[in-house]
Amino acid sequence: MSSAATALRKAVYAALSGNGDLTSKLGESRIHDHAPANVAFPYLTLGLTSMQDWSTDTEDGSEHVFTVHVWSKAKGLSETLDVMEIVRSTLHDANLALEGHHLVNLRREFEEARFDDDLAVHHGTLRFRAVTEPVD
Repeated sequence: MSSAATALRKAVYAALSGNGDLTSKLGESRIHDHAPANVAFPYLTLGLTSMQDWSTDTEDGSEHVFTVHVWSKAKGLSETLDVMEIVRSTLHDANLALEGHHLVNLRREFEEARFDDDLAVHHGTLRFRAVTEPVD
């Protein structure tokens, strides 16, 4: 059985890469754990993931907080905000199938879009919170 974090990350990747609107906006194969050199814009990266024990006296569980980053070189924030909306609508309250685990809930907690002067790109950040339980 895979860890809950691995199962969640795989399910998130599958949901995002399977979204036709997102693929139309980004192009094929533009979702990365770590962006390769000379990657074409716009693209997504799956960022920080943290886990905490969320067990009760009777049930095991994990709380996960993870980020999705949007990167764009378009003029203005519109492209970044449009991609962020697609990511949010794809993942927020999604019922994702996780290998060996049950997804109790998945919620968007935070969003931010800004221009990064150092990199000369627009950078969007979405933070999600998920709760999982192992399947017996």
